[in-house]
Amino acid sequence: MTFCVLVAEMDKIIDVAKRIRNMEIRGAGTIARAAAQALKDYALVQETTNKLEFDSQLSGAAEILVSTRPTAVSLPNAVRIVMAYKGGSVDEARSDLVRLADEFISTSKEATRRIGLIGSQRIGNGDTIMTHCNSQAALSVIAEAHRSGKNIKVIATESRPRLQGHLTIQQLNELGIETTLIVDSAVRYFMKDVDLVVVGADAVTANGSVINKIGTSQLALAAHESRTNLIVAAETYKFSPRTLLGEMVEIEERDLGEVIDPEKLSGMKHVKVKNPAFDVTPSSYIDLICTEVGAISPEMSYIIIRDILGWDVRDMQEIIENSK
Repeated sequence: MTFCVLVAEMDKIIDVAKRIRNMEIRGAGTIARAAAQALKDYALVQETTNKLEFDSQLSGAAEILVSTRPTAVSLPNAVRIVMAYKGGSVDEARSDLVRLADEFISTSKEATRRIGLIGSQRIGNGDTIMTHCNSQAALSVIAEAHRSGKNIKVIATESRPRLQGHLTIQQLNELGIETTLIVDSAVRYFMKDVDLVVVGADAVTANGSVINKIGTSQLALAAHESRTNLIVAAETYKFSPRTLLGEMVEIEERDLGEVIDPEKLSGMKHVKVKNPAFDVTPSSYIDLICTEVGAISPEMSYIIIRDILGWDVRDMQEIIENSK
């Protein structure tokens, strides 16, 4: 492979990373699948016969992708799964990486479907469901309940400042589900009309806390106050192994331009803007976490990390020691 072609292929990795960072590619599951596909495509164009060089090129691409969205645990988990390829030669390594990427993409899509089947069992005929942001896993739960013949209604938040709720109401409308759009600050006012809250997750910690779109915790608090159950729809690859040793999930701070026009702010020397993209909902506010392997209590999150993702405390200790 010529140097120019190699650079062009790395530019594609950088482009995917940029689209993830700028939220052109959004949603934890979609981000994870995009990263897996990008690594597969990059591996397929490597013409080197030097295994060390192949490993180095793929590791560099993986680092670029992982650095884009620090809170979305699905991203590093997906990259770790794909980068666990084996093989003594470049051809063997490439073949195994492609297999792992294809398997991850396929199982990720199947996971969303299975979550819908499991979570929809919690929805009753005539229920009104509140949801937040634009979670494909949460929408799968709602869509499956609708497909099964249950007469349901949905209240969806705008999900400021990126307004992902506008995507949600469009998708619900296409499914033929009666939906009401509300501003984020109205969740407590409308909670009296809600039978169940269904949200997604960008990360689930070892103690069962959920990191999701900013505003989720206030919705959970309102639901807890009104004794309305809240369920989280989350694929197992969204569980965070690094929290096993107490590491906190980094909360991404996004550009202030998402909140206010920088020109309007320029003359306000005493004003600053904070724009966290996510917040943390404590496990005590969560009734159930629906995964593709079953519905669990938040306290069982460690079991998912250990038995499904294959991590334990010793694994994390070794990684942390090696990273020093």
